[in-house]
Amino acid sequence: MKILLIIPGSGDTFYCGNCFRDNLYAQALRNAGHDVTIMPLYLPLIDKSWHSNTPLFFPATSYYVAQKFFRKGKMPRFFEKILNSPCALRMASHFSGTTSAKGMEQMTLSMIKGDDKNFAKQTEKIIDWIEHHDRPDIIHLSTSMLIGIAKAIKNRINIPIVCGLQDEEIWLDSLEKQDAREAWDAIGQNVTYIDRFVASSKFYKSVSFEKNPAIKDIDVVFPGVNIETYQSSDYPKEPTIGFYYRLNYENGLDILAQAFVNLKKENSIPNLKLKIGGGYTRENKKFVNHIRAILQPYMNDVIWSEQYSLTEHTTFYKDISLICAPLRFNEAFGLYLSEAFAAGRPAVVPNKGSFSEIVGNAGLLYSPNNSEQLTEALRQMLANPAIYEQCEEHALRLSREKYSDKITAGNLVKIYSELLR
Repeated sequence: MKILLIIPGSGDTFYCGNCFRDNLYAQALRNAGHDVTIMPLYLPLIDKSWHSNTPLFFPATSYYVAQKFFRKGKMPRFFEKILNSPCALRMASHFSGTTSAKGMEQMTLSMIKGDDKNFAKQTEKIIDWIEHHDRPDIIHLSTSMLIGIAKAIKNRINIPIVCGLQDEEIWLDSLEKQDAREAWDAIGQNVTYIDRFVASSKFYKSVSFEKNPAIKDIDVVFPGVNIETYQSSDYPKEPTIGFYYRLNYENGLDILAQAFVNLKKENSIPNLKLKIGGGYTRENKKFVNHIRAILQPYMNDVIWSEQYSLTEHTTFYKDISLICAPLRFNEAFGLYLSEAFAAGRPAVVPNKGSFSEIVGNAGLLYSPNNSEQLTEALRQMLANPAIYEQCEEHALRLSREKYSDKITAGNLVKIYSELLR
């Protein structure tokens, strides 16, 4: 089966949950023998593991400027060429990953509504590329925030289109109230161009129905990993808490840092270590410096993985005893959980979002999400071998039964096959 996966690129400088899910989908389908083409939008995919072999469409540099200053006029060709140069795109990658939609309103609405000339110019290039290369059997859009592309394609080419649903509200609800409402309404108007929606959890399926009553049917496909590449029976000699996600305020690393300091002060877990990874962008530097200040008294017991790369994913979890992610928002699916479980590492996470659904008995949930409650949960997990071993056993079982790449590929192919029939 030939599958075209259209995804927004983030610059590959930090752990992006949606980006990594797309990478896992592509790897799982390829391992199952299918032909997957990844088409990046906005920013180029730097890491070679993507195996992307299409041009870059909707380049972030020129498309942003076009939406901001050339909605009625035409951007000079020489200016567009400068904006889309490798140098300009590399610079944009360093500033990618903002969690604020401020200044991005027009670009966001354009990608969802799909009704302006700058958008039409880019989708014409995508359609031309599809028509002059091997025609895919299925097109899979990463997110409903790209739904305008489905509208453009369906008006020209009759190919089944699947659309992913994962954490759209984090971006859309940060827009001004009027823009947010317009965005959600536009998604609702364009759902007719999507043949099937796929959410990453039952939790986010319910969120999607609430946000978009126009959506009538949503399948749930848990993202899974290649278990063999994560498996590790060698646990660290010293108890080590792991945090592997983007280093920003929303992901709650400061809550974990304070909990770690609490445990070190009371010395209830001798020789305790903390390993931090996941990368960050320029806008996160102030926050990262704040984390370093919190941890300063115990920096000798902190391991920083300074450079983020996709290849690091399969090694990070082998050096930790458990995974901890004190997120301040309700996440659709924490991919670091499926990774940690494949390595037999339990989780300690707040009782919110999809966590109760995803973790089950493979970890401990705590509430409220503050450093005091997290300190207690971490102490309970690390000071009680019986609890740890029980969670470890469930983690490995969940990995085999729910979060394997083979299961993910099978569920996606089942959806694709139904649409093709």
